[in-house]
Amino acid sequence: MKADIGVIGMAVMGQNLALNIESKGYTVAVFNRTAARTKEFVESKAQGKRIIPTYSLEEFVDALEKPRKILLMVKAGAPVDEMLEGLFPLLERGDLVIDGGNSHYADTERRVKEAEERGLLYLGTGISGGEYGALHGPSIMAGGHKEGYELVREIFERIAAQGPEGPCCGYFGPGSAGHYVKMVHNGIEYAIMETIAEAYDLMKRGLGMAPDEMAEVFSDWNRRELGGYLFEITERILRYRDPEIGKPLVELILDTAKQKGTGKWSTQSALDLGTPAPTIAMAVFARIISAFKEERRAASRVLTGPEPSLSVDRAEFTGRLFGAVYLSVVAAYAQGLRQLRDASAERGYGLDLAEAARVWMAGCIIRSKLLVPIRKALLEQPDLPLLFLAEPFKSAWEKYHEDLRWVTCLAHQHGIPTPAMDSALTFVDAYRCERLPANLIQAQRDFFGAHTYQRVDKEGTFHTDWEAVA
Repeated sequence: MKADIGVIGMAVMGQNLALNIESKGYTVAVFNRTAARTKEFVESKAQGKRIIPTYSLEEFVDALEKPRKILLMVKAGAPVDEMLEGLFPLLERGDLVIDGGNSHYADTERRVKEAEERGLLYLGTGISGGEYGALHGPSIMAGGHKEGYELVREIFERIAAQGPEGPCCGYFGPGSAGHYVKMVHNGIEYAIMETIAEAYDLMKRGLGMAPDEMAEVFSDWNRRELGGYLFEITERILRYRDPEIGKPLVELILDTAKQKGTGKWSTQSALDLGTPAPTIAMAVFARIISAFKEERRAASRVLTGPEPSLSVDRAEFTGRLFGAVYLSVVAAYAQGLRQLRDASAERGYGLDLAEAARVWMAGCIIRSKLLVPIRKALLEQPDLPLLFLAEPFKSAWEKYHEDLRWVTCLAHQHGIPTPAMDSALTFVDAYRCERLPANLIQAQRDFFGAHTYQRVDKEGTFHTDWEAVA
């Protein structure tokens, strides 16, 4: 019996995807560089299932039906290249390799070309949803060879999360399109998580609210327009108590947030493209600052500031905080989608942004009720430059921008950092401003570097000898 598809990499994600695929009626061959892990997986989780364990790459390749379909679930970077170095020579023309990890898009471009030179098909595929999603239905973002996607379309559609607009998987374009979409997805994820953390901080330090009380606020928000996975798990986290000592576990966790690099890559690419993604960038920097725990502890004893306690009505504050959070979350989506739009034009992906919104509706970390109106807006205006220009987001800006200003002003007055909310407000204020002070910056550049400038009253490019004028 030959396997319909093979999975390389038996960490939890690889195991769960193999089990998910098998549960949909397919036979799956599995391989891990460490044979003991394959053996343990088969004995503990795959007994009686259509899963074929293999213990060498040659045995693995031989176990697959042709054209072979292989899903790599190994750590991004050098481990992927090392695996491909051993795998590629064993494959035949028309076989398909799928990289399901969080590979950098530049690496994916290189690997697609190498596969082409060998007559192979290659997909760089972002898979979101964590361990639970891998087993029960992830969001799948594929890019690379279109004919390769057609080989696995049925499998992907059957294992993917089922959203309100169909299975949450899709083909996004050639080359690294799939991994790029997943990278920006993760950037949006960073920004929403930071916004939620800032709301938590304002309620905890500003209002002195207990975790259970904050959980009620997030529960209310989750039932409204902000409803989504990250708000849902925030409520659950705030309610959870350590079983040993009975205290809220969230208060016992060290305040240093780590990262795996996708948020950083998303920000770096936005800078390279010249596309504005400040809320995503500030979320990355907030994590970086959080890692300076010892320096922050020392600085807290040296640098003074106002007391964080807010002298405001709790109900009014949490009500207006909803508006501030809503606009900040929309800004995260708006910036990410704008980056995808600009990257598609620059890199020739041909991205369908409404399709991205559809694929994110279930299974992934940023799934949210907001994606329904986001998709509708993008279907009506495929070239929409920014979400805030379309309904219902234009009306939401009018309704909530005063709340966002009020909340961030209070935060600054009381020394509570809100980098995501601040950047969201500043971003929209700058975007809606017909004339910015960049004219002065350009004059400065021309003064010290003869970089020239343009004028508002006549055509052409100009330079002034500012020293002579002075």
